[in-house]
Amino acid sequence: MQVFDVVVVGAGIVGLTQALALKNIGLSVAVIDGNLSSHFPSEAPELRVSALTLATQTVLQNVGAWQHLNQKRMGRYADMLVWDQDSFANIEFAAQQVGQEQLGYVVENQHIRHALWMEAEQASFIQILAPKKIQKLIFGQHECFIHLDDNSHISARLVIGADGANSIVKKQANLAQTFWDYDQDAIVATIKTEHSHQYVARQVFTAHGPLAFLPLWDEHYCSIVWSQDEPKAKRLLGLDKTDFEKELTASFDAKLGLCELVSKRQAYPLKMRYTRQWVGERVALVGDAAHTMHPLAGQGANLGILDAAALAEQIITLVEKGKDIGLARHLRPYERWRKTEAVKMIATMEGFKQIFSGQDPVKKLIRDIGLATINKLPKTKHSIIKQAMGLEGELPKLAK
Repeated sequence: MQVFDVVVVGAGIVGLTQALALKNIGLSVAVIDGNLSSHFPSEAPELRVSALTLATQTVLQNVGAWQHLNQKRMGRYADMLVWDQDSFANIEFAAQQVGQEQLGYVVENQHIRHALWMEAEQASFIQILAPKKIQKLIFGQHECFIHLDDNSHISARLVIGADGANSIVKKQANLAQTFWDYDQDAIVATIKTEHSHQYVARQVFTAHGPLAFLPLWDEHYCSIVWSQDEPKAKRLLGLDKTDFEKELTASFDAKLGLCELVSKRQAYPLKMRYTRQWVGERVALVGDAAHTMHPLAGQGANLGILDAAALAEQIITLVEKGKDIGLARHLRPYERWRKTEAVKMIATMEGFKQIFSGQDPVKKLIRDIGLATINKLPKTKHSIIKQAMGLEGELPKLAK
């Protein structure tokens, strides 16, 4: 039986960040994943992307992965424009308003994962066990025993679940969650626009849900996230290419001219999930295993990466004090810290979804006045911008 100090389940963006964040403290770390490796990213645009904040960029730099990213595949954006459809209301955020060169970066998830994987493969303290899947977890007093699908066995003082919304770690540790269905599907695709996006992120709130155009590295390519009520989403997916392009262009108020679909369309259901207990004896959760939320602010990956950085910080503190890294009571500070941040974001996203959904004239007037008012309040805008960039709040040391 192989014995490790920490086993991270899930070699996605959050899981690999978690493993790399535990460097230089003398711990042995294993990462378990069902996929064999991170293949070299395709030249074609990937469907799933993340809008990385400056705080997330700092974390990736500090764990050594940022240097592996292809700078030519980053969509740097310095401005963000948000408006309500069929309305006078809009608000614009600019990086220069807070003394920064950009608000963030739009990067394909596969490229981020590949950069993290490359760094993890070079790390002597990390062993990647793939392709392997967990069959059973047995939580003991001093360690967790892990049975894998190839009949091998390993143990760890702490198991970290970074294995997504349907986390096997969460299920086997009996960590209950609260959830509700947003009754919306998010349609993702890559779009070629008639006019240059000028490296501006844009989002319009429609009656059936928000539509975001995220600028990619090419000035005419955008990744869209079109969150729509389920019946509308189903209808959109059923349209042929030409009709879909026409409806997309109209829904976006033709801000970038005609839209051309250059990839397949993919949809996934939107659910809010919040695990009520993030830590237990010999176990902790990070990222989507702990929480998922509406993508209208694009904060899912950023929250997960900051979870990993915060948990690593707590583990490092425990190692320095000679304390057991797997005891639930020792991990509670991490849980309290990151739960607070997640709850704030979930509540904010739910508030946005409620106020910006539907065509009720009173609600529409309220939100339009609100947007117009905020756009004229520099201090309020500065605070929103800094929060969106990950520059406000209680940040982990790796994010500073």
